[in-house]
Amino acid sequence: MWKLKIAEDGDFLTTTNGHIGRQHWEFDPNAGTAEERQAVERVREEFKLNRFRVKQSADLLMRMQLTKENPTGMIPSAVKLKESEEITEEAVKTTLTRSISFYSSIQAHDGHWPAESAGPLFFMPPLVMALYVTGSLHTGLSLEHQKEIKRYIYNHQNEDGGWGLHIEGHSTMFGSALSYICLRLLGEGPEGGEDKAVSRGRKWILSHGGLVGIPSWGKFWVSVLGLYEWSGCNPFPPEFWLVPPSSPVHPGKMLCYCRLVYMPMSYLYGKRFVGPITALIQTLRGELYNESYHKINWNAARNTVAKEDLYYPHPLVQDLTWGFLHHFAEPLLTRWPFSKVREKALRVAMEHVHYEDENSRYLCIGCVEKVLCLMACWVENPNSEAYQRHLTRLPDYYWVAEDGLKMQTFGCQTWDAVFAIQAIMSSNLSNEYGPTLRKAHDFLKASQVRENPSGDFKAMYRHISKGAWTFSAQDHGWQVSDCTAEGLKCALLFSQMPVELVGEPMGKEQLFDAVNVILSLQVSNMQPD
Repeated sequence: MWKLKIAEDGDFLTTTNGHIGRQHWEFDPNAGTAEERQAVERVREEFKLNRFRVKQSADLLMRMQLTKENPTGMIPSAVKLKESEEITEEAVKTTLTRSISFYSSIQAHDGHWPAESAGPLFFMPPLVMALYVTGSLHTGLSLEHQKEIKRYIYNHQNEDGGWGLHIEGHSTMFGSALSYICLRLLGEGPEGGEDKAVSRGRKWILSHGGLVGIPSWGKFWVSVLGLYEWSGCNPFPPEFWLVPPSSPVHPGKMLCYCRLVYMPMSYLYGKRFVGPITALIQTLRGELYNESYHKINWNAARNTVAKEDLYYPHPLVQDLTWGFLHHFAEPLLTRWPFSKVREKALRVAMEHVHYEDENSRYLCIGCVEKVLCLMACWVENPNSEAYQRHLTRLPDYYWVAEDGLKMQTFGCQTWDAVFAIQAIMSSNLSNEYGPTLRKAHDFLKASQVRENPSGDFKAMYRHISKGAWTFSAQDHGWQVSDCTAEGLKCALLFSQMPVELVGEPMGKEQLFDAVNVILSLQVSNMQPD
């Protein structure tokens, strides 16, 4: 059975708070009774039977485990009222008691409430591709991991044979191609899978134009894998890292998520890295196109996007810019002496990769960036400690439920906890749930970021973080304005409650630090005169 592990250490892991908030799943073949294993298989089968009607899992594996570990005693029976009956105070209190008792039963021992934060179908396939390219597929993913990933992909295939960007979305070339490739890399044959999932997926891809129609992020990953040519990609030039910071096109002016995607992407593009062209890759080249691979017009493919994936047409200026970079800038930058500029740009890009890796304890800002940075570190040095540290942090992004194993955007530990705390407090039942609130208070105090990013963080386009709360856990390190505001609100509410009920309040300096972060994030035109 799969077991959810909370706040546990591991090899090559570093932490700022004893791993408080860390959650990851491990498979234990000896765990659970026969009845528990049968219950798991039953909820999995029920999900499969209803998968076209109910797309979301209900986190039943997590609930089954934690309710067993956290017995809360007798939960009151539900109050059923007819439409004409008056709603009494007692009925409301009973209903609140039922809900808070249940919620207390799925609280982790470190005080947070575990939950998945997933849904997009394009998160896991790039990791499988990266591990395949690096030769780490079977060491990075156990057979049980691989089995559960395939289960998840099967469960979220649309009735038309394709896959969407998201489990609830219409079929797209991006979602379909990546899911199909993932299944093939994990050992499924071209006609294999449940209900002929693989062949149905290939039929959808070919009937919608083939792999040339995958959008830019997809073109990037299939180029790394060797299923597409870099000449069919619009440029991600790393030289933008070398332009003056005052330039409007400098990556430092991008939204943090965009910048941290561009950072390793530009490195891999600049290296024109391609994994080994194995027999399977050669076979996939023949499966995913409607014409011979060697006859494809890669220049035309640069701007070819399946209509299902084109949410907004490219403006002319965008295509002209890409055309200039592709036809003029790239040929120049790959020839001496201008190739020296590219070499410098690649070094700068990797300096940013390593800085972000180290300051997030190799969690990175999110799962998309995580896999890209892992890949960039391996390309730079396959035997590096950085790559090993990336591998050991992968389980922090996995989540297992009745629909299989998926990759989370990132954890939502703090975000969920601050609203759970406020909900319990607003019920006027705090005295009855002191142990629940005390654990949550301990988690809140342990999750506040205590230091700014290392070194000259402004030169690395980072902001102060001391006093902030992240969306997930302290190790993540990225300050978030609303998480900090809600965390501060909870800390102030706890400070007004009895110490014997919820524990010692947060120190004044920590409260001041939180206020400082919030004020620092205020835009200039909203500041008082």
